[in-house]
Amino acid sequence: MTRQKRYNITLIFMLVFLAQSVAVFANTKPLIVASTKPLAIIAKSAVADAATVEYLIPANQSAHDYSLPVSALQKIAKADVIIWIGPDFEGSSAKTMAKVAKTKLITAMGLADYPTTPHHSDAHRDHSDHNMARDPHIWLNPQNGNHIAFEIQRRLDLPIRQIITQHQIDKLRGEIAPARSSSYISHHDAYDHFVEAFALRAGLSIRDARGGPQGLKTQYQLRKTITEAKVKCILVEPHYGTKDVELIAEEFNLPVIDFDTQGLNQSISDTAYFEFISSLVTQFKICAQ
Repeated sequence: MTRQKRYNITLIFMLVFLAQSVAVFANTKPLIVASTKPLAIIAKSAVADAATVEYLIPANQSAHDYSLPVSALQKIAKADVIIWIGPDFEGSSAKTMAKVAKTKLITAMGLADYPTTPHHSDAHRDHSDHNMARDPHIWLNPQNGNHIAFEIQRRLDLPIRQIITQHQIDKLRGEIAPARSSSYISHHDAYDHFVEAFALRAGLSIRDARGGPQGLKTQYQLRKTITEAKVKCILVEPHYGTKDVELIAEEFNLPVIDFDTQGLNQSISDTAYFEFISSLVTQFKICAQ
């Protein structure tokens, strides 16, 4: 083989390698790491195919006391944007998130609107739960979903757009309107934002906002009120289903309806958030039947 041929072959290999490297670089997308699946649903709806979205906490686990494994810390280190609810909701992750650069971190609770007054009666709220003065389940209000999406889009210099439109929200409000006067029990005190968004009646809760048992006085008042309020059902997240739900359901002959606030069955796509909120509306309507 002549020197010129060797040179030509080497040049071809170098050009192929360079082309592949450019292609890989061009296809590299920003990585968004969300702490929970609901935030991942919002993030994917916000960015569509402009970024890769992953989440840390399995949807069937409680975010309140979940300890992040080493694999989660590795994802955080690689992420371009990290979004979490905040320390009131994810206490076990607070030290880890405190080490993340502010330019990368989005704390969703700082972006949310909150109900002007709690939608659960003080008679049914355990006052020992002082760390949950504001309901942190902010993703259950579509307006908050949009607020969070806007911040993600700003961080990545993407066009600002709603992930659920006012027309879609109004349509869902119309669908749920016949159920607004229905009384219900929730597994735990977590629905203030959903109640506010869809003008629903305040509900009773078996457990506090963290899913912990409430005091004896609250439990007594709960049972006393169930009959008076003509409760229709018990709403419970699929990953809970605790014995106290079963006991009350049997005692008062109440149906137990899945209310999937964590999106266990929701696929993550660019229309996921609208689908997620729509499914919650459908589930709530089943309770009112």
